[in-house]
Amino acid sequence: MNADHLTDLRSALPFWVTLTNVPLAVAGTLWGGLWLLLLPGYVLVMVSLLDRIVGLDQENADPDTDEARLFWHRAITLIWVPVQFVLLFWIIGHVSANRHLTLLELFVLLYGVGLMTGAAGIVYAHELMHQRNRFERWLGDILLSMVLYSHFRSEHLLVHHHHVATPKDAVTARYNESFYRFFVRVLRECPRSAWKAEIAMLARRGAGPLDRRNPFWRYLGLQLFMIAVALVVGGWYGLALFLVQAFFAVWLLELTNYVEHYGLTRKHLGSGKFEHVKPQHSWNAAHRVSNWFLINLQRHSDHHYKPDRRFPLLQSYGEDEAPQLPYSYPLMTFFAMIPPVWRRMMNPRVRKWRGMYYPEITDWEPYKRGTHPG
Repeated sequence: MNADHLTDLRSALPFWVTLTNVPLAVAGTLWGGLWLLLLPGYVLVMVSLLDRIVGLDQENADPDTDEARLFWHRAITLIWVPVQFVLLFWIIGHVSANRHLTLLELFVLLYGVGLMTGAAGIVYAHELMHQRNRFERWLGDILLSMVLYSHFRSEHLLVHHHHVATPKDAVTARYNESFYRFFVRVLRECPRSAWKAEIAMLARRGAGPLDRRNPFWRYLGLQLFMIAVALVVGGWYGLALFLVQAFFAVWLLELTNYVEHYGLTRKHLGSGKFEHVKPQHSWNAAHRVSNWFLINLQRHSDHHYKPDRRFPLLQSYGEDEAPQLPYSYPLMTFFAMIPPVWRRMMNPRVRKWRGMYYPEITDWEPYKRGTHPG
């Protein structure tokens, strides 16, 4: 794919598929019933079916393409922020005012909305917070505050990218660890590790934890603002709706984190040191439609190689360079919620990965348990 093609609106439009969420969410909110199945059905079922029909995309753009030529690709990540804000709080306000949905209908609606604010909102926040300009990073913070998970930015940038595939990274799922154990562990450990990382950075600048440059002040302010908006548009009922959708969004995020690095480890070099991150330390998927929907998140190895590389420029790796998942991320997150199925599917792949990249390692217990000395 050449640089001229990337400047074409037609090449960017497939990534705008996220906007399809809007009419589906509106229809479910207004009419309830079976209309509520459209949003989760689209995210979880239709995308996976289309992946099977459309197939894989292993074509790579020129990674040296100038950023100015990516206007139409960047635009969707910027547009989505106000779109999600208006849509989310309109849904909360409408449902709170009318109380027209049963408890089961509410659950399905909020699950669908959480899939949207997770699969679109947090994924776009992930793209934005990796960029160098302050405006985009602020937009990423706004998206994360809509699901009350603002610390994710600090944890992801300062902890995950440095310690991925080592015991120091909470969101690298360990071999044989179920998603449910992983989820509880991440909720407990990640806010603490994010705080410690920011405090350590401030200390290197000669500042204390209460310094105004601590981003946790910004996180707190944005999250309190979102809570206040939920209260204004829907009262305490609206706040409850807001909290439930946020939980479902975080659930989906951590399911994705679980899938991305499950069982993969960097080689321990002694004295607490590990090898550099390589393409083999992330699970990848080349499925075309889900990569449109997730703005190439599934090209995860290249993201760890070049964290600030814009999503249309992320490179696809072959099976001889990086481990590949049998299905796309949306379908794999479903399997991850069924531990016996997940282990039967993924543990043989992890063992094959070990033999392929690290045949010299015979004792994997320290890697599974994080008991390396130093």
